[in-house]
Amino acid sequence: MAVTLHKGDLPASVNLGDVVAIDTETMGLSPVRDRLCLVQLSSGDGNAHVVQLARGAYAAPNLRRLLEDQRVTKLFHFARFDVAALRYYLGILATPVWCTKIASKLARTYTDRHGLKDLSKDLLGIELSKAVQSSDWGADTLTEEQVNYAGSDVLHLHKLKAELERMLVRENRYHLAQAAFAFLPIRAELDLAGWSEMDIFAH
Repeated sequence: MAVTLHKGDLPASVNLGDVVAIDTETMGLSPVRDRLCLVQLSSGDGNAHVVQLARGAYAAPNLRRLLEDQRVTKLFHFARFDVAALRYYLGILATPVWCTKIASKLARTYTDRHGLKDLSKDLLGIELSKAVQSSDWGADTLTEEQVNYAGSDVLHLHKLKAELERMLVRENRYHLAQAAFAFLPIRAELDLAGWSEMDIFAH
């Protein structure tokens, strides 16, 4: 595994292919309150790129270009949060989207454990460490442990996607997943607009 840290933007020379695994690290769980600090990316080749964004410095033209490219599928775990954070801070809507959490909830109805750590262990036999998950991602200088942790969150998403696709097809629920993925960017915009706690489909 190689994790490369980039300050301010993704280098233009980096080619991540047609399906890019993406994650974010923020200062907390409210996109409006808690600023975006890192964007992690991987092509599924065992390597990760971590883009560190300073407060207020969200120009990142190469990163924006990738996230807006409609030819590239953006693969997330819990896309609802990451898409909202990217929308709020970078001003772009990352589409099209594939979400392993949504896929897991539709395919793995035999469990209520759909976190990335649980998925990686159950489907891939890989133990992910969450030791520095709750740390200061806004620090000017990140520790090696932080950088490696951030990168690890995107390294296995391609393999998880393949396993979950197989299960969704087997259970005849892939069409439901595709419809949910298409709606996710709108769900993220609803969150940012103030409807995060309300089910607009309820009576």
